[in-house]
Amino acid sequence: MALIHHTTMRPTKLELIADWLPTRAWYAAGPRGPLPVKAGGFRIDDPEGEVGIEFMAVSDGEGPEAVTYLVPLTYRGKPLDGAEHALIGTSEHGVLGTRWIYDGAHDPVLVGQLYAMLAGRTVPQHQSVSDAVDRTVAAALDAAAVTTGDAEALDAVDGGGHTDVRVRVGEAAEPLILRFRRVLRPDDTDGTGDAEGDGAVLLGHVTAEWTPGGAEGVTARGAYVTLHRA
Repeated sequence: MALIHHTTMRPTKLELIADWLPTRAWYAAGPRGPLPVKAGGFRIDDPEGEVGIEFMAVSDGEGPEAVTYLVPLTYRGKPLDGAEHALIGTSEHGVLGTRWIYDGAHDPVLVGQLYAMLAGRTVPQHQSVSDAVDRTVAAALDAAAVTTGDAEALDAVDGGGHTDVRVRVGEAAEPLILRFRRVLRPDDTDGTGDAEGDGAVLLGHVTAEWTPGGAEGVTARGAYVTLHRA
């Protein structure tokens, strides 16, 4: 299990995300610019123990106008070859030193472990507590989509309010699509409310909670990630 270090990071994750959000096509700019606050999320362990994996929900804005975004993150001790376009920034960790922080939708380790969680081969971990399963996170996969083998990321495309990652699982002939729901919607608890209307067949989903607009005591739930057959 990954060890959560309660220490400093300079710059902080939220400071890096605030600079990065306006560069995303799916960012809906607020009147005062990005002021993201942590709103929820969870972690997944890397079995090799080399890459930190976090699914962070951040809310930008206040009250009913606030928008909550999904920012999957990976933390690495050295740069990921060929992923310069996905680098959110670097930060000095109080224990681990320099960490390269990536948009995890473009990181093959996160993608592989996300599919493993959907397939029931690993479990979500609490976002800020070491060695603690997060039982508020739910993963469901259509039995017809279960394929023996690991998921290999082929490519990733940003579009609208999501990022689609094509993956090949084991020896399957046709790739599947992992869709990261960048703009979280509390009325979409299983991914069937996907507004893109592209005809993709839903095969599975990961749902989790978040706090909209940083409102204390208010919890929303919806799909973070969905799995599709095109």
